[in-house]
Amino acid sequence: MALLNAGTVSGMLEVSLTVLAGQLAGALLVVYQVTNGRATAGDFIMLLTYWTRFISPITFFSSLGGRISQILMNTEKLLEIMQAKPTVIEKPDAKPLQPVSGQVELVNVHFSYDGVRDVLRGLHLSVSRGTIVALVGMSGAGKSTILRLLSRFYNVTKGAVRIDGQDTRDVTLPSIHECIGIVSQDPFLFEGTVLNNVRCARLGASDEDVYNACKAAAIHKQICRFPDGYDTEVREREVKLSGGEVQRIAIARAFLQNPSIVLLDKATSSVDTVTEQEIQKGLRALYQGRTTFIIA
Repeated sequence: MALLNAGTVSGMLEVSLTVLAGQLAGALLVVYQVTNGRATAGDFIMLLTYWTRFISPITFFSSLGGRISQILMNTEKLLEIMQAKPTVIEKPDAKPLQPVSGQVELVNVHFSYDGVRDVLRGLHLSVSRGTIVALVGMSGAGKSTILRLLSRFYNVTKGAVRIDGQDTRDVTLPSIHECIGIVSQDPFLFEGTVLNNVRCARLGASDEDVYNACKAAAIHKQICRFPDGYDTEVREREVKLSGGEVQRIAIARAFLQNPSIVLLDKATSSVDTVTEQEIQKGLRALYQGRTTFIIA
């Protein structure tokens, strides 16, 4: 694909240079004739006018091939994505996760992304309800992998992950995601209002529920200062909000979802010290009564 893109750009560049060289040669020829009295200044203007009219459709059709090639490449990539099979599949007899108190167990867990190198090997971990667990270690040690396995974004290679004694492979995926709230290092806000960006954590929530969640996350006052308050439009990739505000909206989502288990993946690593202290106030409230896993 990269080679095809390079070839397309190179072809368009060659066409542009050819057109420019032809226009320059024609202009120099007319200038020579004007200086020798064989043509007038009006002939020179006429040449430029006709040249522009003549070359516009040629330039359009020459770039059309490159555009079609790019569209075909994008279509091919889209088809690959649509035809990709999920690696995590529910069992036909999977049942919803029963009411969760927050007890988590990892029993002799082995996991590998590529089937060659084990990221986790024989991990045993038992966490009681309401406990705060900090996962600390060097990069690549498997901290984020543990959170992904808890959310069942991947299946363990060997062993079992249990929530309240229930193996996550025996229950439905939506029921797992409903009981787990995630605050990541780089939260994503979709294009829409601030209100809807928070409400996506629980679509049936009322406006008052959203306001209370934002108050708990210490972001309500900042939102009220926005020009349109909760109706302020948020563009893709959070161009209107600071890093600290985005993080607190992610925390507000977790409050609104009201999960039994909270996963914090470096939730304050991209903000300054003052903002981190404000975010920590919201996080301390979020910890109360919930099993929490923190990656520092």
